[in-house]
Amino acid sequence: MPAPRLRLTVALTSATAAALAACAPPRAATNPSTTTTTTTTTTTVSAAPAAPAPGAPGLTRAPYGTLADGRAVEQFTLRNARGVEVRAIPYGAILTAVRTPDRAGRVEDVTFGFDDLAGWSTRNEPYFGAVVGRYGNRIARGRFTLDGRTYTLAVNNGPNHLHGGRRGFDKVLWTAEAGAGAAPSVTFRYTSPDGEEGYPGALAASVTYTLTDANELVVDYAATATKATPVNLTQHAYWNLSGTNGARGILDHVLTLDASAFTAVDSTLIPTGALQPVAGTPFDFRTPSAIGARIDQPDVQLKYGGGYDHNWVIDRGGRAGLVRAARLVDPGSGRTLEVHTTEPGIQFYSGNFLNGQVVGKGGRAYAYRTGLALETQHFPDSPNQPGFPSTILRPGEAYRSRTVFRFGVE
Repeated sequence: MPAPRLRLTVALTSATAAALAACAPPRAATNPSTTTTTTTTTTTVSAAPAAPAPGAPGLTRAPYGTLADGRAVEQFTLRNARGVEVRAIPYGAILTAVRTPDRAGRVEDVTFGFDDLAGWSTRNEPYFGAVVGRYGNRIARGRFTLDGRTYTLAVNNGPNHLHGGRRGFDKVLWTAEAGAGAAPSVTFRYTSPDGEEGYPGALAASVTYTLTDANELVVDYAATATKATPVNLTQHAYWNLSGTNGARGILDHVLTLDASAFTAVDSTLIPTGALQPVAGTPFDFRTPSAIGARIDQPDVQLKYGGGYDHNWVIDRGGRAGLVRAARLVDPGSGRTLEVHTTEPGIQFYSGNFLNGQVVGKGGRAYAYRTGLALETQHFPDSPNQPGFPSTILRPGEAYRSRTVFRFGVE
């Protein structure tokens, strides 16, 4: 069980910072003192190489719809040479689809969501496919104290603040820039004004999606701030590797979590501060286990979450940079998903609050425990938990985080 560490993406050692800088996509330097505090209201796309033929490897883009205020949104499609396809839109920096082959070569979508922009922009209460922020996960009672000042945030999840508030990063239009590298990529950028949703300082954030021929979806986050502020960005895709859009649930998916402890929570899902060993509990996924095998056991932590909705503390063993956090297998299709990250934690959510009221792709009503999320992150409520790795980004520092979703079959 490693001792709490400094924030990996802010207080980096020089060696780790150099390593992350070397592997991150090129981006212009940002001077925090001159970062704009004006919310972006248009989508811009840079010049890109000639588009490949439909279905061929590479990057294509196409009109996707218009928001209620008249702003147009495009969809970017990334394809590799092995049949994997990723689609994304700048609204919420959302992954609208991830299509991967099963063991028989059938390519199907393994994420939840909607068929059109109206669905994404008006009905996405579960945060399907979105980048959530400025702070992913919960902050207790919607407030925190930083440098002697108390900040008040929206309370939008029981008594707590969740995923950046009522209008978080999932509900804004980012700008878009097509990548020009060998692997297809797209970068979305958003500048959150000083005071947005109660957070201090302007935050210039970006997320880059890159699809490699190794069947890896690489997600690179970056940010700078004009004032000290909490930052915790994550991808909130809901996965169901069966490719059935939720017709089959996820309880037979086999999960491995490379974590010896998790952050125990209270009845409102706020960490108590204790790092609880998983040994001898339903939270022990250090060896592959079916998600449904122990999910309904009489355990107080499972009761609080209605199932799994907890942060696991990744076993880093002193290693910096990317480490494996999770592996997911659907025995029926043979599809696999590995998650590697620079983050110290991963939130495994077993779809306990899906209730069939959200109707998504193909008219499917997403039912109880038919999709799951694996959110790489710093720990929930870190701004109020001095024993947790810090999530505070200060002017002159650079937030960088990387998560890799690796798809395969067995």
